[in-house]
Amino acid sequence: MLPVLVVHGGAGHIPKERAEVSGEGVRDAVRGGYSILKAQGTAMDAVVEAVTRMENNPVYNAGRGSVLNARGGVEMDAIVMDGSTLASGAVSAVRRIANPIQLARLVMDKTNHLCLTAEGASQFAQAMGVPEVPEESLITDYARMRWKKNLVPDANPVECQMGKMGTVGAVAVDVLGNIACATSTGGMLNKMEGRVGDTACIGCGGYADNRVGAVSPTGHGEAIMKVTLARLILFHMEQGSSAEEASDRALAYMKERVGGLAGVVVVDPQGGWSARFSSQQMAWAAGQSDVLHYGLYAGEHFTQALEDPH
Repeated sequence: MLPVLVVHGGAGHIPKERAEVSGEGVRDAVRGGYSILKAQGTAMDAVVEAVTRMENNPVYNAGRGSVLNARGGVEMDAIVMDGSTLASGAVSAVRRIANPIQLARLVMDKTNHLCLTAEGASQFAQAMGVPEVPEESLITDYARMRWKKNLVPDANPVECQMGKMGTVGAVAVDVLGNIACATSTGGMLNKMEGRVGDTACIGCGGYADNRVGAVSPTGHGEAIMKVTLARLILFHMEQGSSAEEASDRALAYMKERVGGLAGVVVVDPQGGWSARFSSQQMAWAAGQSDVLHYGLYAGEHFTQALEDPH
C-alpha cells in the first residue's frame, strides 16, 4: 500500500468553466509528487513538490492566483510538517514570494522556530537566497475581478467567495513509512490586512505524526482553527477510527459546532487514505499502487493508470 500521496485543490463551489482545469491541476500535482515517492524519495519532498505545482498554477488560491486582501495585495500562508520528528515550519502573511511552501520548509530546516510572519519572513527569505517576485506576477485578472466585485457596497460576500478554489494541500507516506503534510493558501477573499488563517497554525492547517497519520484541510479558516481540525481528525484516528470515519466525524462536528464547511485529505501509516468534504465540492487526487484516483463532487471516485514519467 506504500507509498501513497493525496492532494486537494480547495473546498467550496467551483463554476463549471473552472472545474475541469482544477481537476487537471490536482492530477498533475499527484503525478509530480508520486514520481518522487516511486524513486524512493521522501514524503516531505513529495508533498512540497505537489504543493509547489499547485502554487504555480493560477487556478488555485495559493502562490500565483492567490486572492487579494482588502487593500488589493497578496498575503500568503503555508505550513509543512514532518511526521518522523514532529518538526514543522510555517510562514504567514508573506508577500512577494512565488512558492511560500518552499519558504515554510526552509523555516523548518534552517531555523529553531516553527513560524515566521510578514516582514520577518521576507528577511529570512532574502537571507536564504529566495528571490522576491513582483506582486503583480502573483495577481491574476480573475483575482482582481473578484476583489473589485466584492468592494461594492451591496456585494454578496458568499457569492464572491464562490468561483475560487481554496487552499491547496498534500499528505503522503513514503516507502520507509515516514509521513508528511504540506498546505498553502492565499487566504480569504478581501480579508483584513495582516489576517492569518488556519493554514500557518500547526494542528489546524496541517499535522503529521508517523504514529497516527497526516491531515491537510481546506475551508473556512476561522472555523477550522476553532476546532483545531487537523489534530481533531488524528485524535479520532488514535481512538481507533479509520481515516474516512475520523474525517467525517470531525467535519460533522465542525459544521454543527461552529457552522463551518471544510474538506480534508488524510493518510494513515499503513497507506489508508481519504478525501472527504462537507462543502459542495473539493478537487482531490491520490496516487497509490500506480493508480491515479480523483474526484470533485461528493461520492465521485474515478481511477486511471498512473503513468510513470520516468
